[in-house]
Amino acid sequence: MADDVAGTNGAATATAPSSVRRYDSPESLELAALAAVFEDLQYVLRCCEHLVTALTAPDSGPVQVDTDTALVEALWTGALIGYVRCFSGRTAVLTNDDLDQLGLEGDVREFHAMIKKLRDHYASRHVNPRESFTIGAAQANDGRPTGVAVVSTPRPIVDDTTVRLLGRVAYALSGLVDARMQEAQSRVLAAAGTLTRVELARLPLVHLSS
Repeated sequence: MADDVAGTNGAATATAPSSVRRYDSPESLELAALAAVFEDLQYVLRCCEHLVTALTAPDSGPVQVDTDTALVEALWTGALIGYVRCFSGRTAVLTNDDLDQLGLEGDVREFHAMIKKLRDHYASRHVNPRESFTIGAAQANDGRPTGVAVVSTPRPIVDDTTVRLLGRVAYALSGLVDARMQEAQSRVLAAAGTLTRVELARLPLVHLSS
């Protein structure tokens, strides 16, 4: 995605150049922020796809998937962090108001608020998100303590319904961001068009990977 080059209509050119000039402007900074959010949403979608497979695939038969709880937690944590990051107040690319434009059924804002709380839980620097622990003292028949037990209570893992809903929201947001990227590309091209050839030639050269 970083190497995509668009023409005036937003479509990729037939012959992509091997290098471009780095162009920094308010318009290009806006487009870069949109591109970063779009990539994050694609990452969330990939995590959700893998999660649905891990949570719903049979554990026997010709297609078998080992529902490893560590894998599920890693994918779910990544999806939560990536999704909430798209609404960062620092970049201000997406806001809660954008959720009202998605046309999805149900209370999307309420679901969004729940996802933010889950992100805080799974990405906590202080609390174990997987299990809670209780300490117990074993007693002999005469009442004397004879030992100590560490009792763990696993917290439930995410269900596929929640994962699918997050995937639907992320997919709808991807369409919204993609449309804004097309508009931003046109603004960047128009702004770059005001530069002279000499001014453009002075900009740093960026070599594109093949």
